[in-house]
Amino acid sequence: MLQAKVFHYGSISLIVEPCRTAHLKAMEEAKKAGALLSYDPNLRLPLWPSAEEARKQIRSIWDKADLIKVSDNELEFLTGSNKIDDAAAMSLWHDKLKLLLVTLGEKGCKYYTKNFQGTVDGFPVDTVDTTGAGDSFVGAFLTKLVADLSILEVIRPPLALLHLPL
Repeated sequence: MLQAKVFHYGSISLIVEPCRTAHLKAMEEAKKAGALLSYDPNLRLPLWPSAEEARKQIRSIWDKADLIKVSDNELEFLTGSNKIDDAAAMSLWHDKLKLLLVTLGEKGCKYYTKNFQGTVDGFPVDTVDTTGAGDSFVGAFLTKLVADLSILEVIRPPLALLHLPL
């Protein structure tokens, strides 16, 4: 972990101790080592004691992340709004954030940085099972990101990289 460029995590390990404490310590150590912190809440509501506790714990580490990816459903859950729009997404922005991604299923995704925002349309596929689609998306994006961390600093759409072959 001390040589990682990115430390990616979710929220499920925040549900119970000692996982929660280990999770927070891993984030702290990764940040000290210079890694970008990448957060995908990966909401699994049935695992949490309540929706309120899920929202509270997910948001408890929100402002530590450099990159955050949420799905359209997670955006609704976290904001309490049924609108999937720029205003709802930007209500999740914090000062340390470098990139906020909102995945929209087959419709693609929206991305937000301090300097620009945009949309990348989805493309047709023969869907068999959507399990892990968000994880695959983030994995592909982070693979491109670690190859060129400057994409977070320059004024050009970072998700254009997802159109390139791995």
